[in-house]
Amino acid sequence: MNSSFLLHHLISASAERDDGRVALTFGDRSLPYSLLQQAVASFAAGLVSLGVARQERIGIYLEKRFETVISAFGSAAAGAAFVPLNPLLKPEQVGYILRDCNVRVLVTSAERLAVLASVIAQCHDLRHVIVIGEAIPENIALHGVEAVSWDEVLAAPPQPGHRVIDTDMVGIFYTSGSTGKPKGVVLSHRNMVIGAKSVASYLENTAHDTLLAALPLSFDAGFSQLTTGFHAGGRIVLLNYLLPRDVLKAVSKEKVTGLTAVPPLWIQLSQQTWPEQVTDHLRYIANTGGRMPLETLKALRTALPRTRPFLMYGLTEAFRSTYLAPEELDRRPDSIGKAIPNAEILVLREDGTPSAPNEPGELVHRGALVGMGYWNDPEKTAERYKPLPVGVAGRESGLVLPEMAVFSGDTVRMDEEGFLYFIGRRDEMIKTSGYRTSPTEIEEVLYSTQLVGEVAAFGVPHPTLGHAIVVIATPRPGSDLVTDRLLAACRERLPAYMIPHRIDIRSGPLPRNPNGKIDRKALSGEFQNLFQS
Repeated sequence: MNSSFLLHHLISASAERDDGRVALTFGDRSLPYSLLQQAVASFAAGLVSLGVARQERIGIYLEKRFETVISAFGSAAAGAAFVPLNPLLKPEQVGYILRDCNVRVLVTSAERLAVLASVIAQCHDLRHVIVIGEAIPENIALHGVEAVSWDEVLAAPPQPGHRVIDTDMVGIFYTSGSTGKPKGVVLSHRNMVIGAKSVASYLENTAHDTLLAALPLSFDAGFSQLTTGFHAGGRIVLLNYLLPRDVLKAVSKEKVTGLTAVPPLWIQLSQQTWPEQVTDHLRYIANTGGRMPLETLKALRTALPRTRPFLMYGLTEAFRSTYLAPEELDRRPDSIGKAIPNAEILVLREDGTPSAPNEPGELVHRGALVGMGYWNDPEKTAERYKPLPVGVAGRESGLVLPEMAVFSGDTVRMDEEGFLYFIGRRDEMIKTSGYRTSPTEIEEVLYSTQLVGEVAAFGVPHPTLGHAIVVIATPRPGSDLVTDRLLAACRERLPAYMIPHRIDIRSGPLPRNPNGKIDRKALSGEFQNLFQS
């Protein structure tokens, strides 16, 4: 198991141990490790036969299905780099990413290719489109791009991929772009393989696990379900869901042992009725992509008394970062825990010196999971990937070569025992009346009322306060919600400068970014001129 050092080795190593064990399930079909390994090798050979050079980018624009997984790991086996595109993206967004990282080959379905026709002409580096479907559409103008069928690619003669090592690029994951155009985070084989081994070690994953891949595979935490599961030799169930109850049905039907989700989905799942028998097989749940409200965590623990909850924090720029062990939940349920194995998390002041216990500072991640920067963006890379200062984390002045770490932009504090607590993202902190206020702290108070379904707090420009606090909330299913009760809770538990200036009540789920997180940026954009004369 530890012999894997390239991404595609995670599959081949598990195939060698037990080639008949099921690796993937999608709908009523299953694929054992032996056939998955064969498909990965065939796809890699097909890419090489198309003339794909070492490290060239392979775009994947598909919903979750067998071909999505085969394309990603097959690209790695060919010595290329895969670029997973969220299937919710619109053609213009897809075109931007294809151009930004000079994608040479695009893997998509015949149906999706039809809606991409308008952007294909603008992707000057694109040479081939691998089409999944009954037949390649003949009425689509591809502007010199050659279309080949999936079956044709897999039928190419066997041949090895290009030689690569573990520090070579293997994938580019694009951020949601909530603060502008999406950025492509470049990850190496080493980042992803060591991340898989680290996460699997504390989640205690084994070949007997069944993991539900509910998150997008274009999201680092979603793709981590594949790498972690394959490293352990377990089974991954691919799910494209419409409603939260679809997730719950899949957990029950497939006897899922591990489920990872983001807070908005957990909020919805906590309001569902969980079958009692689920705890017979659901060994753990894990949260990532933001802080889980305490009321949501409490409801899930009540519904799943024998299921172990893991609270996690991760950065796409460093794949995974921290986790809180379940045995610590009762003592510090609002903590994001400590560094995952083989990583170190520092809390630094603006001058680069370590923060004192409980003093807010910037979360800085060092170690083997630190990514390779943002694709073709030296300016933004320099903002996030910086050398560790001398004297920090054992860095001696005699060490000439710099060690690059990820400076997250997230404000946290570390207590005397080394446990970390998330305060907020620097670009989301609300500066009001001279104070820096965390939106998550306000949201936590509102969730604690058990009156809201979802809530988002943010700041909008104000002529005298700097920023005024605005809150958008939805009612819990089957209940009415009035602003007076929410304001009363805020006045009871928050200082005056943190009291929202406006609370809007809305029906239905709040808007999400492509990774499933509540999109504060989109909501705040509606109120930018609210207090302007």
